[in-house]
Amino acid sequence: MSCRGNVPDVLPFTKADLRLPIVIRKGRRNSISGVQSKVLLSVVDGKFAVVESGGDFILKPVPEDSLSRFAADIPANEHLTMRIASNLFGIRTAENKCVRFADGELAYLTRRFDRKDGNALRQEDLCQIAGRSEETHGESYKYDFSYEEMADIIRMACPAAQIELPKVFRQIVFDYLFANGDAHLKNFSVYESALGDYVMTPAYDLLNTQLHYPGDLTFMALSLFKDPDFATPEFEALGYYSMPDFVALGAAYGLCERSVIKLFDDFKSHQAQVAAMVAGSLLSEDAKVEYLRIFNDRLAMFR
Repeated sequence: MSCRGNVPDVLPFTKADLRLPIVIRKGRRNSISGVQSKVLLSVVDGKFAVVESGGDFILKPVPEDSLSRFAADIPANEHLTMRIASNLFGIRTAENKCVRFADGELAYLTRRFDRKDGNALRQEDLCQIAGRSEETHGESYKYDFSYEEMADIIRMACPAAQIELPKVFRQIVFDYLFANGDAHLKNFSVYESALGDYVMTPAYDLLNTQLHYPGDLTFMALSLFKDPDFATPEFEALGYYSMPDFVALGAAYGLCERSVIKLFDDFKSHQAQVAAMVAGSLLSEDAKVEYLRIFNDRLAMFR
């Protein structure tokens, strides 16, 4: 999904003009969001302008992170992954597009979904709902959790949880197949609907993190299951999550085994379309090859 309306493609300034602070990596994880500066923007007289608060857009330039591979491809990676999620797999995502600074450097732009007609909507991420913060649970507060427990939080927060849970499960499967190691507890949120109840927000921060951190062997941002000692026989044999693991997790999200298998069949059936979207993306040629290899490798785990 692209940003709708009269949204410029070129910014009237360079990244250097923003004088962004260097973001210091914290924690033991190679998280892209943990090193990425974010800038609030509004459109004034048909041009983007930086604002201190509010703003209808969030701009994410290439982070200054020497540890990541293909760093210049991070904006294109997020744009591509978000488009694949929405266009091929029916995942509702935040409006987004790639824009260029005045000197041609690429950046990722997303429209804020927590604002409407200039007013802020009530929104909370699942970390906030669970009462987890760095002060209360340490520096890994948003990672030391499980997707199984996340289903319980959604049931508590969303009156129509039976509708929201299958959507979230689809996103979790997507995150696994597209190697998104940033799908932690803060990257799932709820907001107030027009009816006054709470529903899941559009998906955001979807990208293939393994493309940039090939040495990070973490398959998911969170563990699948609450019990750290639980493992399916298949996981014990293979050392990675496969179909039986997601069938077991699917039960926590109200999905039967047949529904989970059907979901994975849907992902497999779009393999050629994923390849076509990668080929037509703004990724560099070497990054395209690696992005597709990672996706195909993840798919192969379920054969």
